Amino acid sequence: MPTGSVKLQSIKHLGQENHSYEVSDEEPTGSYITITHSKKGEKAQKNEEQPAIRVGFFELFRFATCKDIQMMVVGCVCALLHGSAQPLMLLVFGLLTDTFIEYDIELQELSDDRKECVNNTIQWKKNYTANRTCGLLDIEYEMMMFAFYYVGIGAAVFLLGYLQISLWVTAAAKQIQLIRKLYFSKVMRMEIGWFDCTSVGELNTRMSDDINKINDAIADQVSIFVQRFTTFVCGFCVGFVKGWKLTLVIIAASPLIGVGAGLMALFVAKLTGMELQAYAKAGSVADEVLSSIRTVAAFGGEKKEVQRYDRNLVSAQRWGIRKGLIMGFFTGFMWLVIFLCYGLAFWYGSSLVVDTKEYTPGTLLQVFFGVLIAAMNLGQASPCLEAFASGRGAATIIFETIDREPEIDCLSEAGYKLDRVKGDIEFHNVTFHYPSRPEVKILDQLNVVVKSGETTAFVGPSGAGKSTAIQLIQRFYDPKEGMVTLDGHDIRGLNIQWLRSLIGIVEQEPVLFATTIAENIRYGRPGVSDKDIITAAKEANAYNFIMDLPQKFDTLVGEGGGQMSGGQKQRIAIARALVRNPRILLLDMATSALDNESEAVVQEALDKVRLGRTTISIAHRLSTIKNADVIVGFEHGRAVERGKHNELLERKGVYFTLVTLQSQGDKALNEKARQSRSSPLGMTKSALASIRQRSRSQLSNLIPEASVPTGDISISQPDNYKDDELVEPAPVARILKYNAPEWPYMLFGSIGAAVNGGVNPVYSLLFSQILATFSIQDPVAQRKEINSICLFFVVVGIVSFFTQLLQGYAFSKSGELLTRRLRRLGFQAMLGQEVGWFDDHRNSPGALTTRLATDASQVQGATGSQIGMIVNSLANIGVALIISFYFSWKLTLLILCFLPFIALSGGFQASMLTGFAKQDKEAMEAAGQISGEALNNIRTIAGLGKEKTFVEMYEAQLDAPYQAALKKANIYGACYGFSQCIIFLTNSASYRFGGYLVQKEGLHFSLVFRVISAIVTSGTALGRASSYTPDYAKAKISAARFFQLLDRVTMHFEGNIEFIECKFTYPSRPDIQVLNGLNVSVKPGQTLAFVGSSGCGKSTSVQLLERFYDPDHGKVLIDGHDTTRVNVSFLRSKIGIVSQEPILFDCSIAENIKYGDNLREISMNEVISAAKKAQLHDFVMALPEKYDTNVGSQGSQLSRGQKQRIAIARAIIRDPKILLLDEATSALDTESEKTVQEALDKARQGRTCIVIAHRLSTIQNSDIIAVMSRGIVIEKGTHDQLMALKGAYYKLVTTGAPIS
Repeated sequence: MPTGSVKLQSIKHLGQENHSYEVSDEEPTGSYITITHSKKGEKAQKNEEQPAIRVGFFELFRFATCKDIQMMVVGCVCALLHGSAQPLMLLVFGLLTDTFIEYDIELQELSDDRKECVNNTIQWKKNYTANRTCGLLDIEYEMMMFAFYYVGIGAAVFLLGYLQISLWVTAAAKQIQLIRKLYFSKVMRMEIGWFDCTSVGELNTRMSDDINKINDAIADQVSIFVQRFTTFVCGFCVGFVKGWKLTLVIIAASPLIGVGAGLMALFVAKLTGMELQAYAKAGSVADEVLSSIRTVAAFGGEKKEVQRYDRNLVSAQRWGIRKGLIMGFFTGFMWLVIFLCYGLAFWYGSSLVVDTKEYTPGTLLQVFFGVLIAAMNLGQASPCLEAFASGRGAATIIFETIDREPEIDCLSEAGYKLDRVKGDIEFHNVTFHYPSRPEVKILDQLNVVVKSGETTAFVGPSGAGKSTAIQLIQRFYDPKEGMVTLDGHDIRGLNIQWLRSLIGIVEQEPVLFATTIAENIRYGRPGVSDKDIITAAKEANAYNFIMDLPQKFDTLVGEGGGQMSGGQKQRIAIARALVRNPRILLLDMATSALDNESEAVVQEALDKVRLGRTTISIAHRLSTIKNADVIVGFEHGRAVERGKHNELLERKGVYFTLVTLQSQGDKALNEKARQSRSSPLGMTKSALASIRQRSRSQLSNLIPEASVPTGDISISQPDNYKDDELVEPAPVARILKYNAPEWPYMLFGSIGAAVNGGVNPVYSLLFSQILATFSIQDPVAQRKEINSICLFFVVVGIVSFFTQLLQGYAFSKSGELLTRRLRRLGFQAMLGQEVGWFDDHRNSPGALTTRLATDASQVQGATGSQIGMIVNSLANIGVALIISFYFSWKLTLLILCFLPFIALSGGFQASMLTGFAKQDKEAMEAAGQISGEALNNIRTIAGLGKEKTFVEMYEAQLDAPYQAALKKANIYGACYGFSQCIIFLTNSASYRFGGYLVQKEGLHFSLVFRVISAIVTSGTALGRASSYTPDYAKAKISAARFFQLLDRVTMHFEGNIEFIECKFTYPSRPDIQVLNGLNVSVKPGQTLAFVGSSGCGKSTSVQLLERFYDPDHGKVLIDGHDTTRVNVSFLRSKIGIVSQEPILFDCSIAENIKYGDNLREISMNEVISAAKKAQLHDFVMALPEKYDTNVGSQGSQLSRGQKQRIAIARAIIRDPKILLLDEATSALDTESEKTVQEALDKARQGRTCIVIAHRLSTIQNSDIIAVMSRGIVIEKGTHDQLMALKGAYYKLVTTGAPIS
């Protein structure tokens, strides 16, 4: 093998690996001693994070079929042969060198005038003593032979490389597909209790990441490991067989490299620890500040905190710089040792060649490179071990799940099926606690009888065990003691699928699947006819609304049913339950989440279908319970009373208290929910949450928030995550801008890197020089030459020691300073955000501190060390090209033709390691959606007995990724084979052409070696540079995330409003242009009044500001930010609105006022102070129930003026920056108007205000009056200015007509 290339790679490798030591898991190559060293340390650290590894390496292959095993065996054989190719090449290479040297000596002899070649021997012309053979060497023919050897080995390598990779990857793809199928189908069979203890997020991660880790451990990595390990063994064999003395000398020096690498690993680990510790202090400051952000913001302590944080960053920065220094020192030390090793090996080797004649020069090279290649490959094999370990760790949990037997196996065939089902259900002394909370008793000796054909209502406070009882009937859980019977049979003895098929359940938050309405109903019973679907839909009062939809039954309901309203979803769910024609109907708060109108419809549907079925209904609303046949009162997990509505009211027990309390509480709650559904703000999260609270009270502890399907909300969360994660990598230029102050460090670092890059080609210069000395005839000159070259090796080693040190220090200094600066800026940006930003779960203090810790430090990867890599590679290539063109331009041009391929192969090998994961992820997307939907809604699926269907759907989706993997196996194999064989082909061509030049043009043979090794090494360097280091991409993404934070528009609302050229038509009336280029602006604290006739666009402009609509053209700016770029709920939280006919909800005055801000709990004091500002307090205190007075439906109990003031108080409690008054006083009589006007004047203080009014008195004192007509402002100014203008406004005022 061309020495150069080999050797060189190794050097390059060394340097590079060390550079990114802490990130790369590879050992510094060139040493085979260290391996044990640092591996142990790493293992120890790894185990703390990873689950205990209980899977042996070969157990990973337990799912392999015979065919897979054959493929893997053949793959291994190929890898073994491939591994032996490089050492084989050395044998050829040794012969080739000897041939060249022979030829050169012959030329020298013949160049002496006194000698001539006679009969193939060189003779003195006068004296006939035979000296040595001559004329036998046809150098061109010889080189032709060598070229063929090279091509042959190259072709074999291509084939073997292709086979070893594609066979292993194919076999792995088959096994992984099987593992995925087994894992998912086993998870779907698990009992519900298991899901309580295992979060859905974790299962999804396991299905994607953990299985991919197993894939990494059983695919190409195995064959690459076998190949490299073989090379290691063969390399040493070549060394020992051909020349054991030299081999031992080289090995003797290697412990130094080992010690260096080991110490470096040790120091880096230690310093990284120190750096993390030092940062932890700053991190805790950040955490503390971010956790109490409200206090910090309230007292304006942001600047101070940023300074405190920055002070704590200094020590972390110091440790980081020390780490860079140490790494530079050890890298330099290892280079120094390597060059000293070269010097020693050549000095001792040449004495074996020249003095004792034990070796030929070729043998010297074979031994030297044999040992080098061996060491290098051992270093490269070690990262594979890492992959094996993480694969085994991941397999531990996955295989354990696959082997686990579910306690309640929903797919088992066991159990009876009764011939006739009457439908009597009885609980006998049932005691139960959830597996996830064994200490809390949910049911305690529960005894309940449910008679067939009757409707039984379960009532009781939250947490009394009502929903739990229903889950036991479905056999989601088994009771710890006691039993649940159906017609006298213990349900544990019945077939589960059959039992569940008898039961129809309608939950509070029904789960629909992302398919059509018809399909959703069909989930109730497989193979049901369209006629039955229609009947069920009619019974559920769903038929009419379905037929009104454009696609009728084929309408898609959206993910989680998101396209349907609550009432529609509920009725589809009822139809789904009815289509089963169930004997037993379970209604778990089936109507609680609905508004009154839908409730009436749904309730009617439920009353229709209850007849003749055993029905259990859990409900809180009186209307739903009154007409039940039996009401059972629950308390603390027991049934404490049963009877009819009236009987229980007389008993004055649990039921009575619930009725009295909840008729008030629930009324308010449901009203609020109902109104907010229809109110412009859309269902507010808090209202939704409070409704959910009722039935989810128990689940809430078991299951992390997001996994309980709560219709649209839970579904929408994953989406925001996605938007957030997909950041475009940041441009390097911008990252460098932040690093600009460190330019002197970067300059010196680059100089160091350039020198380090030049070392490689210089090495090839020295190496070829040594070969040249072997053909010198004069022993004294030869010795002298050899010594000087060995000395030169030492000099190069010392120089590279210092430049590595310089490069390491300079770049770590600039990198650490950048990290510190970014952390400070990031922290500052976080503190600059408005408080509402911190309420988003993605911006929890924990998440933010992690982002400061990791993202900021990863950004370094894109600046200092990266520039170092680039400069290093460019210098390497530059010097190599100069050397080569200087010595032989013809040969150089030939090799340059191969250079792109060599670079490509280098780049490919680097990207290979990282590349395919991404494509796999995309292919798994569809399957991931199915598994995600299934796991999130496991209760619904179990209740419907649809586990099999989902498993089949999932398996169908696995086919695409599997086909992709097979295709990938071939492409990947071919690329790998190509990248491995290209170097053999290059050598074959270059040595053949070199032989021609030596013979025909008298080129000295050492120059052939010089040019070839210089360029080939620079080629591999080029490949490395093209691939950069893996940190590079990571760094750009981290930087982008950081910049996202720095660029985020911090909305400190001032209240500057501008309408610029706004044009708008309502979507429902596209032909009428409402706004026609509206231009108007208002400054913080000013009041702007719009006047004009009806339909001129006054109210429309207000709606654009609230973003109920966006303008078709032009933009609305708030504080200079386009409103479309501002988060809607944030924007609206800053706007308070008082309209002409204020809408009040049917609940107390206090609750109506609190409705102004649903994002927080509002204390009574705040309510009162808002009421005082709205001139409302005195009137309320005069009422008998004061703030608890119910306002009646739509506020019917109050006068208009009173309603208006409640609306004003509601607007004030938001503490808005912008107040919109839409004809707020127009409907009032004069006296009320005065009071309300006073209230409004108070409310306006310090806020930007937009008033729409008809009466003059209300707008005279506005800062700007804008007169609108036909969607544009025709004149604007203060009252006096406009009066002076004598335009439209003047006319309106003087004619006294109301302005409209």
